[in-house]
Amino acid sequence: MEKKLGASLLLLRLGIFVVMLMWTLDKFLNPGHAGKIFSNFYGIEGLGSGLLTVVAALQMVVIIAFLFGALRRLSYGLVLAMHTVSTLSSWRQYLDPFDNLLFFAAWPMLAACIALYLLRDHDNLLSINKGK
Repeated sequence: MEKKLGASLLLLRLGIFVVMLMWTLDKFLNPGHAGKIFSNFYGIEGLGSGLLTVVAALQMVVIIAFLFGALRRLSYGLVLAMHTVSTLSSWRQYLDPFDNLLFFAAWPMLAACIALYLLRDHDNLLSINKGK
């Protein structure tokens, strides 16, 4: 059972990391798009590419720690918080579901983030901090 749990948690961590990596890279590579997302979904206007680069750099540090299972309470918690805010800020898209079906993929990922946070002490496969 422990091997299956370890493999499952690693797969959750890798899958969540891939999504978070793409969101982070978008801030670095396409700050105009990222700025529109901050404006449309979070109500934060006028973020310049410099500030978005800082946000992306901080986010990259968090998701790299998450990827390697380092500082789990903090890194897993921050990934959970980031994705929770992202999921809830998209509430308008849920009101018109059939024009925004892709937004519903956020909910199973949120469940995966919650599960991984709750089981973080068991996520030891390819993890820097075993049992922490």
